[in-house]
Amino acid sequence: MIDTLYFCAAQCTHCYDACHLENNDNMKLCMINDQDCSDICRLTGQLVERNSPNTDIFLKLCQQMSERCANECDHHKNIAHCDKCADACRKCVDMCREYEMAH
Repeated sequence: MIDTLYFCAAQCTHCYDACHLENNDNMKLCMINDQDCSDICRLTGQLVERNSPNTDIFLKLCQQMSERCANECDHHKNIAHCDKCADACRKCVDMCREYEMAH
C-alpha cells in the first residue's frame, strides 16, 4: 500500500516537472492536479505508516484526487510522462478501493 502511494506521488511529481519544462499553457490543469495528487499521496502514505485512525478519510481523498489526476493526464496520452502518471494514479485508485472494501 505504502509503495503504491509513494510511487504515485513520485510519478505525479515527475509529470509536473516535465509539464513545467514544456512551458505549455494547456498543461496548467495537469500540473495543478499533479501537485495536489502528489501531496495527498505522500501525506496518506505517512498516515498509513504511523497507523493513524484518520487513514480511511485520507484514502478516500487520495482515491478521488488520483482519479482526477489520471483523468486529466488522459487528455495528454500522447505524452509519455502523462501516460505513466495516469497509470500510476489508476493503480492508486484501485488500491484505495480495495482497502475501502476490506474495511
